[in-house]
Amino acid sequence: MEHNTYSDITPEILNLAKLSQDAGYIESELFTKYDVKRGLRDLNGKGVLAGLTHISDVRAKEIVNGEEIPAHGKLFYRGYNVQDLVDGFTKENRFGFEECTYLLLFGKLPNEKELADFQALLGGYRTLPTSFVRDIIMKAPSKDMMNTLARSVLTLYSYDDRADDTSLPNVLRQCLQLISLFPMLSIYGYQAYSHYHDGNSLFIHQPIPELSTAENILHILRPDSNYTPLEAKILDIALVLHMEHGGGNNSSFTTHVVTSSLTDTYSTIAAAIGSLKGPRHGGANIKVVKMFEDMKKEVHDWEDEEQVAEYLKKLLHKEAFDHAGLIYGVGHAIYSKSDPRAVAFKGFVEQLSKEKGLEKEFALYSMVERLAPQIIAEERQMYKGVSINVDFYSGFVYHMLRLPMELYTPIFAIARISGWSAHRLEELANNGKIIRPAYKPIGEDKSYIYLEDR
Repeated sequence: MEHNTYSDITPEILNLAKLSQDAGYIESELFTKYDVKRGLRDLNGKGVLAGLTHISDVRAKEIVNGEEIPAHGKLFYRGYNVQDLVDGFTKENRFGFEECTYLLLFGKLPNEKELADFQALLGGYRTLPTSFVRDIIMKAPSKDMMNTLARSVLTLYSYDDRADDTSLPNVLRQCLQLISLFPMLSIYGYQAYSHYHDGNSLFIHQPIPELSTAENILHILRPDSNYTPLEAKILDIALVLHMEHGGGNNSSFTTHVVTSSLTDTYSTIAAAIGSLKGPRHGGANIKVVKMFEDMKKEVHDWEDEEQVAEYLKKLLHKEAFDHAGLIYGVGHAIYSKSDPRAVAFKGFVEQLSKEKGLEKEFALYSMVERLAPQIIAEERQMYKGVSINVDFYSGFVYHMLRLPMELYTPIFAIARISGWSAHRLEELANNGKIIRPAYKPIGEDKSYIYLEDR
């Protein structure tokens, strides 16, 4: 069998794929018949309890007269409301990502000395092994930065003399190093791709230990390393809002599953990166930005509610944008009345839009935020309410920060590595069994047929 290129899908593969699809198909009715929670969710979308965690809590309902009813969403890190955390460090004009990372990892808010020592520890770890950028990141740069990030993480295994040691002190050391290195691995990967594939100038800025994670991201990424205080502040808030979201989200659950096998930290985090890369998990904000770019072309008057509403209806009817029938950034598996991350973010997004002179774009986003839930309720049968989620505004923020779209999901990973680390440490601390869910076989027994008789 001849192949023109490595990536060709040949007629033979197409035929085999059809066989594989037919062999893998399971009728939807069987999930109901055998009471199987498809995707580990019940019919109302509620996740099946698969573990216990101290790390975070996602709440979207309240009990009224003995019944569960939808409520405005709340997100807690180690018992602290995220809104209170954001209000606290912003009012004191501090960056919050490092403080909240400490909270997730150690279960308490640091005092002034503990925070300063922790920031110094992270700053000291922002150093890659000698020649790592040249020998690893610059070689075969990928157009997908999440794949580049995963490859870099797996390669760091080779530089660690205690790579397979799963004792808590060693895993904590590995996690702190990865938290510190993720911005460099992501941005250097992008710079290599931008240079070799797009012909842009190559910039490899060294991080500055005294700067926060958010400041270092902008410093490393931008050719002139310049940024405004508001830009760094809002990127820091974005990191805080994305760093953790309960043990049941796909990538954190992946972290628990893979950790339970007692494999190494690098393999575990690479698996979590693979989960987050998926468009159903970490790539949604890219879809939001592209959807709004299409909307701005198709809607001639951004202030005309009827025109905007008509475009949103076309989205639902698969007549606009990517014809998927979705309004991206609207709706969430858990939240119904509001996503607390979007609520906490919106005021800062408005501030940045004013600094950038993009008030008209912000007004369009606000209009869609108001209209989309109404239109979805009219067009679709809903079992719960619907509201915007954090992805609705995060992509707009990254666009205003002039972050390349290739880095949108890696920025998510730069934040979420703190949550993944907390979940890995929690799984190891409890020394539980390997996570092994059951799948019910539904095929029939068959007798072997010798090859000459088939």
